[in-house]
Amino acid sequence: MNSPLPCEASRIDEFLSEPSASAIRAAASLEGPVGVLGAGGKMGLHMAAMLRRALDGAGRREVPVVAVSRFGSPEARDAFTRFGVETVSADLLDDAALSTLPDFRAVYFMAGIKFGTSEQPGALRRFNEEMPAKVAARFPASRIVAFSSGCVYPFVAIESGGSREEDPVSPQGDYAVSCAGRENAFVEASACRGTPVVLIRLNYAVEFRYGVLVDIAQRVMAGEPLDVTMGHVNVIWQRDAVDHILRSIVLTASPAAVLNVTGLPIVRVRDLAARFGKIFGREPLLTGAEESTAWLNNPGKAFSLFGEPQVGIDQAVEWTAAWLKSGGETIGKPTKFERRDGKY
Repeated sequence: MNSPLPCEASRIDEFLSEPSASAIRAAASLEGPVGVLGAGGKMGLHMAAMLRRALDGAGRREVPVVAVSRFGSPEARDAFTRFGVETVSADLLDDAALSTLPDFRAVYFMAGIKFGTSEQPGALRRFNEEMPAKVAARFPASRIVAFSSGCVYPFVAIESGGSREEDPVSPQGDYAVSCAGRENAFVEASACRGTPVVLIRLNYAVEFRYGVLVDIAQRVMAGEPLDVTMGHVNVIWQRDAVDHILRSIVLTASPAAVLNVTGLPIVRVRDLAARFGKIFGREPLLTGAEESTAWLNNPGKAFSLFGEPQVGIDQAVEWTAAWLKSGGETIGKPTKFERRDGKY
């Protein structure tokens, strides 16, 4: 039986950016201004809005939260300003633009590029390696929470429970290599300048309109083939991911710290497809043979520090199905989670 949607469609962004009591307590110690750099991506609005709302809840209304992006339209900026988030349009590769940004005391760095880069190694290098180095140089005294990806790890056996923070990285494919390069930019800044940094290795944030669950559900609903070669995933509801990432500011250190952000359990893609098939009344059309390894993260450290996610996989599946059955719009950007060659 499907769970009803937890909010009206018009309130999704409010729902996904609502701070927990723990996030509000964490925000109480934030010094401002706070910058969310690269805020125009799929998580940027919720990151900036939760920061703003958590600061307000902590009685810290005087601390500015500033979303920095190239902002393709006035509407894109309006989404932030209605939460009380200030906006600055800037190209983070432009030294002159970087120099005009406020001297942020805390930086949540989310900028980067992934999709459409399989034939553009130069773009990966500019956006995922050169840009972070410029930002790290611009904010040497800031506490920096830098988004990364679990794909910097190698594929691991399903029964391993996922890669841990202390495991060596072994990026596979140009995109993963560029993510490791982004990490290296911040690691070097932390080592050379003493910049306090935490690297967030995220696998995979999901919400009503985007993510691995939406990808699987849409294919099942449409009767399209679903490749299960990448046979296992772990995901985390986006609000929970943003909550853990907001609170991870306390982990910033020199040398740079690392934190995996994801959810449990590790789930089979074919099992997720079967669950959506039952809800939609469709038999999933599966192709490929499951490999014995996958990109998986172990979130034990984050769970011990911040607790388990409030939304589990069962609830996430039911909400995703309910959203799609209701005709809810999606972002329209497949994750390509099934790719094992690292080309996006």
